[in-house]
Amino acid sequence: MSQVVFITGASSGIGKAMADFLVKKNFTVYGTSRNPERVKADFPLLKMDVTKPESIKSAIKELRSKTDKVDVLINNAGVGITGPIEETPESEMKNAFDTNFFGPINVIKELMPVFREQNSGLIINITSIAGYMGLPYRGIYSASKAAFEIAMEAMRMEIAPFHVKMTNVAPGDFATNIVAGRYHAPIIKDSPYEKNYELSLNLMNAHVDSGENPDKMGEAIYKIIRSKNPKVHYKIGSPIQKLSIVLKRILPDRMYEGILMNHFKLKKE
Repeated sequence: MSQVVFITGASSGIGKAMADFLVKKNFTVYGTSRNPERVKADFPLLKMDVTKPESIKSAIKELRSKTDKVDVLINNAGVGITGPIEETPESEMKNAFDTNFFGPINVIKELMPVFREQNSGLIINITSIAGYMGLPYRGIYSASKAAFEIAMEAMRMEIAPFHVKMTNVAPGDFATNIVAGRYHAPIIKDSPYEKNYELSLNLMNAHVDSGENPDKMGEAIYKIIRSKNPKVHYKIGSPIQKLSIVLKRILPDRMYEGILMNHFKLKKE
């Protein structure tokens, strides 16, 4: 029998790219979407909103009615958020953490009894290279992904005795429609952040537009699934994005901060 893969947030972007790639490799794929009826896909899409625990329970129940096993969970559903932290509504900050942190953890909680019963399973958490550093005007996004990354480092050790494997995969910028679904705090005229935020926002959007082909994520995930012993962390992105993580580790804090400010064209008054 082919392996069964459950992918959250599989209606677009890298989620759909991963699902499509695995379908071509003869995996049995089930995806999720908040509005599956609006999406055309070559694999079943179940209705699920990761910010709502009851929606997660319902989706997992439906999944279990369709298959007697789940070999791989890919925690991919997430949301982008940009803006000066001072001007970002608290409700949007909480939504980012509900989607990027609490949501995927609740999905794992629902599937852990299944994995324990099987005495096997693989959990692949899609985090972000942005979670390795505090990026200006993406601070809340960086924080939500960093929190998830660290929590999953701990959980990986907690679930190891049950023969359930876990790994974190941090992608960089990929050419997807993530910008359309990202929350952008508005650029406020005459705000002290107006010029720097607008410059940074335009640069962020340009990075996504010129990002790598999302099929690269599908190939990377395929290799991880086939690996006997997945690593704790994987970084999938351009060489400069992966180098940025190394530089943060070895450079003095102020020097690294200066590199980021220069990269995002931030000007001090």
